[in-house]
Amino acid sequence: MVRLIVNVDVDDLEKAVEFYRRAIGLTLTRRLFEDSTAEMRGASSTIYLAVKPAGSSPGPGSISARDYRRHWTPVHVDFVVDDIEAAVARAEEAGARLERGINTYGSFKEATLSDPFGNGFCLLEEWPY
Repeated sequence: MVRLIVNVDVDDLEKAVEFYRRAIGLTLTRRLFEDSTAEMRGASSTIYLAVKPAGSSPGPGSISARDYRRHWTPVHVDFVVDDIEAAVARAEEAGARLERGINTYGSFKEATLSDPFGNGFCLLEEWPY
């Protein structure tokens, strides 16, 4: 079995820790790498918030630099919640931006948001899988 961890680049670690604590309900469990990374638990996978300066290169050969305005990435995180309306309200209060209203597909509900660092994420209710 493969163990999954999630890494989220941010430009302000304290702001990120507070956002994911308030918006999603994660808990800070430890700091790593000379306090440049925060380990957050409370989801099925551990989430690491890593400080990476705006404008820095994600890796050798990259054609773009880190940018914390709203951006698109082909990979994002989905959080399955019990009450999507309450979860959306909590996330918005913590600083998330709701990008589309809550969409309903049968009993399944989905909302697309972005965090204060431009990273997109979804909240899902009644996820069928």
